[in-house]
Amino acid sequence: MQSEKEIKIDRIYPGSQAERLGLLPEDLLVSINSHKLRDPIDFMFYSSEDSVKIEIKRNGKKFILNAEREEGREFGVNFKPFKVMICKNNCIFCFVKQLPKGLRKTLYVKDDDYRMSFLYGNYIALSNLNKEDKKRIIEQRLSPLYISVHSTNKSLRNRLLGNAKGPDILKELKFLTDNKIRVHTQIVLCPGYNDGEELRKTIADLSRFYPYLSSIAVVPVGLTKYRKITLKPVEKEEARNALKIIESFQKRFQKKHGDPIVYGADELYIKAETPFPSLREYRDFPQIENGVGMVQLFMSQVKRLRPSRSLPRKKRFLTFTGTSFYPFLNRFADKLREKEDLIVDILPVENRFFGTSVTVAGLLTGKDVIRTLLDKIENQEMLLVPDVVLKNRDDMFLDDITLKDMEEALGIPVKKIESTPEGLIQGIAGERR
Repeated sequence: MQSEKEIKIDRIYPGSQAERLGLLPEDLLVSINSHKLRDPIDFMFYSSEDSVKIEIKRNGKKFILNAEREEGREFGVNFKPFKVMICKNNCIFCFVKQLPKGLRKTLYVKDDDYRMSFLYGNYIALSNLNKEDKKRIIEQRLSPLYISVHSTNKSLRNRLLGNAKGPDILKELKFLTDNKIRVHTQIVLCPGYNDGEELRKTIADLSRFYPYLSSIAVVPVGLTKYRKITLKPVEKEEARNALKIIESFQKRFQKKHGDPIVYGADELYIKAETPFPSLREYRDFPQIENGVGMVQLFMSQVKRLRPSRSLPRKKRFLTFTGTSFYPFLNRFADKLREKEDLIVDILPVENRFFGTSVTVAGLLTGKDVIRTLLDKIENQEMLLVPDVVLKNRDDMFLDDITLKDMEEALGIPVKKIESTPEGLIQGIAGERR
């Protein structure tokens, strides 16, 4: 981890302004125009001026570089990770607390850091903010932020957070939106706690902050077999009831604002066994990374796909996904077989590691994938691995199985692909080249 007074360069992009200035990995950036640098956000904020004077520290020695801002071009650096603010809450549904022992250390880090929210879209409970943090958010316009609300009922929210001293979320949101900071919010739906009338009240309360409240996502609680607190999962009836509430608000908001504001996660529609909204109802997909609209976006990409390139149509390719997305990906494979004469076998992988109630592809482990595919690889040309199951630049699954490990275990070539229809086609086309 780096100190709070300087930031360390991790990577310099070839041909970038940073490279031309002579910056190197491991250099420490101390200040810009005399402003001390605490983290990459400070660099982004202060380097936006037309002329900058950058104070550098290399091997214990300091020197100054002068640079002019190049319009429309990135400076060309990546920085080492900064030390994040750790979550003070003890949420009854916390997924990190539902992890078994023995996984890599980074998976057990619970952050509640407004900087991670601004930079990467991480959801925060606002439990860590002090006066200086709030001042910085406003001064540097750190917008949008992604906020875990769960309930606007203070006592209920604190019970869900496992923190009797949790902040009053309505006051916190009022401060942010009064200062024109946009927020995306989420409600993790826990049956028996924040569903029914509590859900209705929370959505109504949040809507008062529109338009600086940009969106609300309602997502079902994720439960693994390792959970210690007894929680009821969201099942068909609970999902349908939640969607009725969401859809009633969507109609009201659409009429009043021309914006649905609140969205149900894809998993709610799958659990409810009810059709998804039309693609246009997701507007600009404000919470796509939270699993809202992914299925409809994928299927719309399938409809627009026109594989005109020369493809190996006499070879078989294998890929996999979680059990919830399997019907949709398999529908795409059927289309490829019927219209393009491409053979792509899709296998659903049951999550034995976390428990069968965990159905998304992003939480599959390498061992579960290998176990499922081991006797299904005959006559397969290659295994195409969707990038959503790989968690870092080392191409590693959650259980530290690498693509190389998988290739050796299965005895066929393994290739990472983008988790889109075009990504699948490119994976197949790339094999032929």
